[in-house]
Amino acid sequence: MFVITSDQRDSRRTDDLVPATLVALGAHTGRGLALAPERTAGDEVQVAVADPEAALTIVLELTRTGQWSVGLGIGTVESPLPDSVRAARGDAFVNARDAVDRAKKATTRLAITGPGDDDDAEALVRLLVDLRDRRTTEGWEVYDLLAEGLTQRDAAVRLGISEGAVSLRVKAAGLRTEEAAVPALTRVLARLDPPSMPD
Repeated sequence: MFVITSDQRDSRRTDDLVPATLVALGAHTGRGLALAPERTAGDEVQVAVADPEAALTIVLELTRTGQWSVGLGIGTVESPLPDSVRAARGDAFVNARDAVDRAKKATTRLAITGPGDDDDAEALVRLLVDLRDRRTTEGWEVYDLLAEGLTQRDAAVRLGISEGAVSLRVKAAGLRTEEAAVPALTRVLARLDPPSMPD
C-alpha cells in the first residue's frame, strides 16, 4: 500500500490549500484510491493508494506547485480498512510520517520511505521532480494540452504557434523524458509494495 502525507509549506503566510487539494485528489476515486483523501492535522492531507501508478501521479501533482512537502510511505496496512484514512494503521502510515518529515528538508520537497531499496526509488523520483521544477510556464502549457489528449498539431493550433515551436517546447520541457520515466518509476514503486497483511 502507498500512503501519501503532504504538508502545506509556509501555511501561516499563505491561504489554506487543503480544501482545493482534497477536491483535486478526490478526482482519482476509482483509479487506485484505497481510502479517500482527508485533512489529518493542521495543514496536512493524507491519502492511501493501492496502485503505484496512481501514487506516482498524485506525488507529481502535489510537487508541481512547490507548495507541499510530500512524503510517500510504502508498506503494509492493517485490514480490513476502516472508513477513514485517519483511523487506518500500518507500516505504510509510519513510513509516510517519516517521509514527510524528511521531505521538509529536501530541495525537491519529496521523500520516500518503504521496505527494501527505497533509496533508489526516492533518488529516481526526485530526479523527475527536479526535471519538472525546471519546466517553464510555456512548457507546462504544452504538457497540460498533451495530457488532455491533444496532438502536438492540435496544441499548436490552440496556442497559436507553429508545430515546430511546440516541438521545441516539448524538447526543452523534457516531456518525452518524463513520458518514458513514469512507467519505469511505477515499476520501481510496485516492487517495493509488500503483500497485504492478513485480516
